[in-house]
Amino acid sequence: MPEENENIIEITDDDGTVIKCELYEIIEFEDKQYALLVEAGSETAEEDPEIVLMRYTEEGEESYFETIEDDEEFERVSDYIESLEEEPEDEEAEKE
Repeated sequence: MPEENENIIEITDDDGTVIKCELYEIIEFEDKQYALLVEAGSETAEEDPEIVLMRYTEEGEESYFETIEDDEEFERVSDYIESLEEEPEDEEAEKE
């Protein structure tokens, strides 16, 4: 497999459509790991890439991506990720 495709993951949406995503980052929150996936090929200037949030687990050599079924869990993780994105701006403001 070419090195550039190392982080490409194929996920299937509710309609059965296969979506190719690139693993962007793995974040730990409340003793669990979550993966941020960015839809591959959506990096055009006209549209923002689709971002997918999934629970990430490892068992031995295997990695698994699971849909977060619990709406409350999804909201908590989303809020946490958004707070991480805001931190650099807050730190710059404090320096001024």
